Amino acid sequence: MNVMRTDPNPRPAALGLPPEARSGGTTADLGLDDRRLWSVLRREAEGRRGLRREAGFTLAELVTVVAIMAILATVTLPVAKFTALRSKESDLRSSLREMRNAIDEYKRYSDNGLLPVDLGTDGYPKELKVLVEGVDLVGQVDKKKKFLRRIPIDPITGKDEWGLRSYQDKSDSNSWGGEDVFDVYSLASGKGLNGVPYRKW
Repeated sequence: MNVMRTDPNPRPAALGLPPEARSGGTTADLGLDDRRLWSVLRREAEGRRGLRREAGFTLAELVTVVAIMAILATVTLPVAKFTALRSKESDLRSSLREMRNAIDEYKRYSDNGLLPVDLGTDGYPKELKVLVEGVDLVGQVDKKKKFLRRIPIDPITGKDEWGLRSYQDKSDSNSWGGEDVFDVYSLASGKGLNGVPYRKW
């Protein structure tokens, strides 16, 4: 009597079994019977599904990554702001030094009799723009001496406007007497990273 046996491991054709395996025969190439071949293919399919699951991210992992990026951003932004301000302050020091050196050089030329001295200026330039426009040298025809290429931009305020002090003004004066230009200072409000107000640099 022939009893029909139910296969506990069905063999769907969608898995790509060879015709011999689907018909119940053996595979001559591999030397495996139909049941063993189906078992091997099933393990490989499960392995591939496991790899696909491992390649993805869970919600907890995504939340962790976002939290770490947020923390890094809160740390990086203040550092970047600090670095930008420090660069501006370095440019401010350089600009003040450039203008003060130009004023001192103008004074040396005046003291040596190479520049005409205007009454009441004590040998200092009458205005800041004089350093850019130049001054006729004494005893030389059509020859000017320029001390600055241009008036620098205040990197803190973004303008080419500077506070001025004349030789007759007090060293901490915030108003210009107008007699000459003895010193320059920044018009920016606030303090620098060193705690000193920009106007006192």
